[in-house]
Amino acid sequence: MSSQTRVLVLDHTAELGGAEIALVRLLDALPPGEFDVTTLLFADGPLVGMLREHGHRVEVLPLDPDVGSLARADSASGSGAIRAALRSTPFLGRLTGRVMRLRPDVIHTTSLKSDLLGMNVAKLTRTPLVWHVHDRISDDYLPARTATLFRMLARRVPTELVANSYATAATLEPIPHLSVAYPGFTPDQLGLAIGINVLPTPRVVGLLGRISPTKGQLEFVRAAAEVVPAHQDVEFRIIGSALFGHDDYERQVRAEISERGLGGRVRLVGFADDPLAAIDQLSLLVHASTTPEPFGQVIVEAMIRGVPVVATGAGGAREILDPVPDGEQLGLLVPPGDVDALAQAITSVLDHPEDAAERAARAWRSAQERFPISRTAEVVSEVWRRAARAR
Repeated sequence: MSSQTRVLVLDHTAELGGAEIALVRLLDALPPGEFDVTTLLFADGPLVGMLREHGHRVEVLPLDPDVGSLARADSASGSGAIRAALRSTPFLGRLTGRVMRLRPDVIHTTSLKSDLLGMNVAKLTRTPLVWHVHDRISDDYLPARTATLFRMLARRVPTELVANSYATAATLEPIPHLSVAYPGFTPDQLGLAIGINVLPTPRVVGLLGRISPTKGQLEFVRAAAEVVPAHQDVEFRIIGSALFGHDDYERQVRAEISERGLGGRVRLVGFADDPLAAIDQLSLLVHASTTPEPFGQVIVEAMIRGVPVVATGAGGAREILDPVPDGEQLGLLVPPGDVDALAQAITSVLDHPEDAAERAARAWRSAQERFPISRTAEVVSEVWRRAARAR
């Protein structure tokens, strides 16, 4: 019999969101020989290929697309929750059967939908359950009833709970079995030079992330409109694509660019296959989320490449860029949704590149200490060990 701990990872999506990319990096960094990990996805998509390319075992057990794509707001309504439950019942039967055949020592779920779908399966198969929470469980991020229900379940259901930041952990009530594991960067992602991207010509200001109302692309365009008159040499880029049914929002963003006459100054360049290569082309990375982010992985990616950052100062972004209150700045923080403040911060970086380079250098050093993937793997590995012992 193998001495390895068998871990089954469940995720409802195969799109390449921040949590999914973080999962691949985590699996790459696990201690060799200790864990036998299978990832079971409830849909096919790019994540399947990425996991296989990295040598990880992955299976797909399709969920009803209507349930898998159910938005947060829809899941909060009574009718939406009932429809989702009815549609997922046959799937839960198939999932339970597959789990019984795989016989994992630990089930590890990585999204809110997989948390909820996985909890009954874990109970039926008497398998310790780890919830890896990547979303702030709060009324400004989730519908109020969903947040309340999830907080209640978090105290009672999982054997262990992992949060991706202290900002996320703070939205859950104090839970003894809660650990924090930052999504880490890999050694090959670390840039060697510090602050080199402040002065290229033409200068490029970019926002990287999926196109969504919570990511602030509209605010980014409106801030660009304020910056452009005094900075005719600057190009603004929106890097990413619309996921999870946000095509209407992307059309809003395009309309805003047209209405403000920014067609030649603000570009939507689409999904970036290589986010670091896209970041390396920037003079400044802007993180404009309108609601507090659980973490802010793209901020860390900019930090390790030596690119200055302007971000909205709430949630995980503040935790990343302001780890020591009243300490030296690692980036410029502005209130969420404040277009004028965002424009002023962008202008400050463009007008004072030497100051921006100094902040980028401090951020580069800070990220190496706080966010290596080896530290992420240490925390999650210990959580799995404790959960397996609980069996």
